[in-house]
Amino acid sequence: MMGSYKESFRLLCILILIGGSILFLESRKVSVPDRNSTNSDIKTLTGSGKAKQYVSAKEISTPDGFINTDAISIADLIGKNVILIDFWTYSCINCQRTLPYLNAWYEKYADQGLEIIGIHTPEFDFEKEYANVERAVQKFGIKYPIVLDNDYSTWQAYKNQYWPRKYLIDIDGFVVYDHIGEGGYDETEAKIVALLNERNRALGVTNDIRTDTTAPRDVSSVDFSKVGSPEMYFGSTRIQYLSNIPAQACLSDVCTYNTPHVVAFNNYALDGVWSIEPERALLKSTHGSITLRFSASKVNLVAGSTRPVKAKVYLDGQLIQNNSEGAHVTDGVVIFNTYDLYNLVDLRGNYGEHTLRIDILDTGLQAFAFTFG
Repeated sequence: MMGSYKESFRLLCILILIGGSILFLESRKVSVPDRNSTNSDIKTLTGSGKAKQYVSAKEISTPDGFINTDAISIADLIGKNVILIDFWTYSCINCQRTLPYLNAWYEKYADQGLEIIGIHTPEFDFEKEYANVERAVQKFGIKYPIVLDNDYSTWQAYKNQYWPRKYLIDIDGFVVYDHIGEGGYDETEAKIVALLNERNRALGVTNDIRTDTTAPRDVSSVDFSKVGSPEMYFGSTRIQYLSNIPAQACLSDVCTYNTPHVVAFNNYALDGVWSIEPERALLKSTHGSITLRFSASKVNLVAGSTRPVKAKVYLDGQLIQNNSEGAHVTDGVVIFNTYDLYNLVDLRGNYGEHTLRIDILDTGLQAFAFTFG
């Protein structure tokens, strides 16, 4: 009896030990979410971690108009789309050179969950005009939504300071990437693809999108290391490159200007009767000119007029030839009218120092800025 009792007692101890071990191991298991858990559960888990690292997207503020869309909001897209916010303005050459990539990305990824919103924040007053922006959107073949941000309120909400600038917002509504200026296209596209795949997982989509770098057509390449001239403004608030201001009073009045015998490098000079206003220089006489010394391959002039104004373009003292003409020049002549960026010189990738003279043959030209490429 005693032996039987001892055997039973030992068996009981073994069972207790085994049961305790099982309970201990169960308590140490990692909790794994059910495959059938809802998307909102997944979003909450991922979003809570991101909040410690990223800022939340800001809403579009007091929009002044929409192009290619009815009213649109960031809030309505969060949880559904990856969002690319692009701050731009249509006469900005740096912005223009990024548009082929944006157009290509929209065509490629819009059906896979990417939404692009162009926030058009104007640099000049003429860029506040809906018709001007709409014309530019059509010219550049933009299909994604454009929002007019004339009062800079959305720009300020994002604490932005640059044209162009791109922000990527993930499906959880966090700004997880931004890029200032041109370039970085491969990196930006790779991030778009990564965020779209994250979106797919959150929404239960099994297909992965491959990183396949886009090479859009009509891309204008610039070797910035060879561009030796800075952006130059004509308005009195930013007039540091005008070489022949006759008197301080001319910054608020109509004055006569005469081209000096020598124009300094990276300066421009006016000739004729001009009114220099905060944003622009306005030709008042029936004839005038602008002479510029620059170092670049391309020269653009942001300009416009309420009616067509004809001008002749000279490069290094000679009427500009076909192999040097910009896109807006024909047989050495440019017609200024709509408020836009006019490409006057294109040396086809040959960078160097030159002198440009724009011989203006009628009154009314409004000049805003020189830009280079």
